[in-house]
Amino acid sequence: MSRELAIRAFGLYGPIALAASAWVMRARPRRDAIAALMATIWALIALPVVHVIAVRAGWWTYAVSGGTMLGMPVDLYLGWACMWGAVPMLMFPRASLASVVVLFAAIDVITMPFSAPVVRLGDRWLIGEAAVIAVSLIPALLLGRWTLHGQRLFGRVTLQVIGFSTFMLWLLPAIILEQTGGSWTALTSMSSHAMNAALQILAVPAVLGISAVCEFARRGGGTPVPFDPPQRLVTTGPYAYIANPMQTAMTLVFLGWGALLGNWWVVAAAAMAIIYSAGIAAWDEGRDLRARFGDRWIAYRREVHPWWPRWRPFTEADSVSGPGSRPYPRLYVAASCGQCSTIGRWLQSREPLGLLFVAAEDHPTHDLWRITYDPGDGTPDEEGVAAIGRALEHINFAWAFAGMAMRLPLVSGLLQALVDLSGGGPQRIRRRQQQRPLQCPSPVSPITRS
Repeated sequence: MSRELAIRAFGLYGPIALAASAWVMRARPRRDAIAALMATIWALIALPVVHVIAVRAGWWTYAVSGGTMLGMPVDLYLGWACMWGAVPMLMFPRASLASVVVLFAAIDVITMPFSAPVVRLGDRWLIGEAAVIAVSLIPALLLGRWTLHGQRLFGRVTLQVIGFSTFMLWLLPAIILEQTGGSWTALTSMSSHAMNAALQILAVPAVLGISAVCEFARRGGGTPVPFDPPQRLVTTGPYAYIANPMQTAMTLVFLGWGALLGNWWVVAAAAMAIIYSAGIAAWDEGRDLRARFGDRWIAYRREVHPWWPRWRPFTEADSVSGPGSRPYPRLYVAASCGQCSTIGRWLQSREPLGLLFVAAEDHPTHDLWRITYDPGDGTPDEEGVAAIGRALEHINFAWAFAGMAMRLPLVSGLLQALVDLSGGGPQRIRRRQQQRPLQCPSPVSPITRS
């Protein structure tokens, strides 16, 4: 018992002491703390995944008396996450990634055999070591370093989405089921038809949430994490209809997931999410956004509800005037292309709000190859299927949802490939030499709002 306690105490307090020493010895700015926190959070989510696989594969097991989570000693779990998250980020934030990975992998390989009898290694435990390095250590360091240096925005967002989805759909329900005596039987015993129907229903709020995350990255230049927020106010995409699309999506998914598992404690997690979002998060975010964006944020929140979507979109160009207001987005449609003009006329007939239709031939700077959406806020243009999806988001919530689904990263590429294979591929539309005012000839004419 004394050896077990010594191993578990050292496994927890050793990494914490290293992280604290690294913090105290050097003056660390806030960004370093955020980077270390993000790396640790990834490790906290990834380590249980590898643990479950390791135990089933026989890579290693644990022989402990109490204090476990999913069969894993909580103290070793927390210490391991700190060791592979906060410690390398605070001690070696600017050393080469390869050297840090090699160093901490070597430390782990050396210390694992000395953890007996708490940790019992199987014959193939080095395979598990390689797996945990690949799934936990390397992604944790990447997320921490990208956060520290403000790099690889879409890489940061992707890892955050993977980590949060794993936590929400597996780790948290697994902990709840373990503590309440539940199981995954209700889910695994469902017929394939019922499972497909349930997943399709859950996909509806998931599309809303993922689209909101993408909007944060593409139009806001930030991530959903409060410590790494967008640098620009986001009022487009799903945010043109509802102020808290990610929190709404998370709550609905939790409710649906809890119903599928037949566990009211998982459903209760959704209630806790609502309380948190409506209370602490709303107060903190509102104060921060009001301070950063002033009248623009006030005008937006006056028109857009946090949990219940509008039917027609909020358009900032119509709601805010003066410094900081945004011009209308523009959809460039080739007047010389019959197929493109047909799409343009159809979109115009839906009476979109806050969108100017302009002839592609009148683009001010260069030739175009596809229907192009210029958001008018300095963020990148979108083309083809993605541009049409953007235009749909200016009509109403139903069409906007279709547009959001069309613009999801993998979906957009697949749809564009299908369109190209069907004869709708790119064709060069040369711009006119003499530029005209912001208008376009029939059948494509400017529309602002109905």
